[in-house]
Amino acid sequence: MTMGPLDGVRVIDQTTVVVGPICARTLGDYGADVIKVESPSGDLLRTMAQGSRNVGMSGKFLNFNRNKRSICLDIKKNDGLKALKKLIQSADVFVSNVRPQGLTRAGLDYEALSADNPRLIYCSIVGFGRGGRYYNRPAYDPIIQSVSGVAATLHRATGEPRFVPMVMTDHTTGLIAAQAIGFALFRREKTGVGEAIEVPMFENMASFVTSEHMGAATFDPPVGPTGDGRLLSPHYRPLPTKDSFITVAPNTDAQAFAFFDAIRRPELKTDPRFSSAAARTKHAEEYFQIRIEGLSLKTTSEWLDIFEKVDVPCQRYNTIEDLIEDPHLEDVDFFSQEVHPTEGPIRKTRVANTFTGGGRQNGLDAPRLGGNTKEVLIEAGYTKSEVDALLKSGAAINFTTES
Repeated sequence: MTMGPLDGVRVIDQTTVVVGPICARTLGDYGADVIKVESPSGDLLRTMAQGSRNVGMSGKFLNFNRNKRSICLDIKKNDGLKALKKLIQSADVFVSNVRPQGLTRAGLDYEALSADNPRLIYCSIVGFGRGGRYYNRPAYDPIIQSVSGVAATLHRATGEPRFVPMVMTDHTTGLIAAQAIGFALFRREKTGVGEAIEVPMFENMASFVTSEHMGAATFDPPVGPTGDGRLLSPHYRPLPTKDSFITVAPNTDAQAFAFFDAIRRPELKTDPRFSSAAARTKHAEEYFQIRIEGLSLKTTSEWLDIFEKVDVPCQRYNTIEDLIEDPHLEDVDFFSQEVHPTEGPIRKTRVANTFTGGGRQNGLDAPRLGGNTKEVLIEAGYTKSEVDALLKSGAAINFTTES
């Protein structure tokens, strides 16, 4: 097995659902040894997501929890909590999306854990940042989409508040958390000392939205309205062709002028409304209407051929089903057909990014709940008899592939 740039880094992953698991999966994808710590009921994503062959192994769970091992501990029992703390003592990273008050009550706050492991990188993913009135409130993706203005952008664009139909704020914040952990590991290489990181979903997504849409309100007092009118236009979407849909993005003058020639409207190149990028932005609605009228004249395939020849950015519209069969993804071997040890034949996606120094290949499949409990405890220094005692007491649970 070829490992990635995080080879040798051990991560204790006490996270559930999406925001934390995608953070830890990203670390695992790049070579880290990720130990997923689950309660006896398991990660909620095991059962709440649609599509599975066996209970507790949903397709979504498989995708968000590859390259991990699972240990099942009941940390409500003293011996289970002790086992978790023992794992953390020798770890490089501890990541959790449990609310901070709960971590402190269990003695899993940074101050307590770093006393035994001063090199520990401690990452707490929270809904809302410390010091604000929302701190310690529970948060899921739709909560953050609502409060951070993500739903409001769709309201402005479509006339009604809507959520992006993906757990976008979870996914985005999880990736930011993985990035922050990488930065902290880099600093630890220079200082030898770990640190605590807090990654709040609300503040990160507020930054995301305001960077795009604060616009003229960046100035005090504002010099105009909030929002990027081009992005908030109801026509900012795939547009219909003669037979399906296409997306074009002619932004530079050269691209826009080539687009005008392609739709046989060369006179628009000297029209003051469309002769510069600034003018086209100011008259975005009219510019979109011209695109709509022009694109309706030919099929998607015809337009793709025409625009490729004149270097106008464009691409076909993929349904989810189309995406799975996309020829470019086939070219780069994005999907592979593999056999999961308990779930049978599955379609796996590869890590998208590459390193000349090598990356993780043939990684671990998403684990059954507690499928690695015994081996992880032995690695942590427990004897076989001590592991047996933990299992007998219910402080630890080891589920075999037959369970």
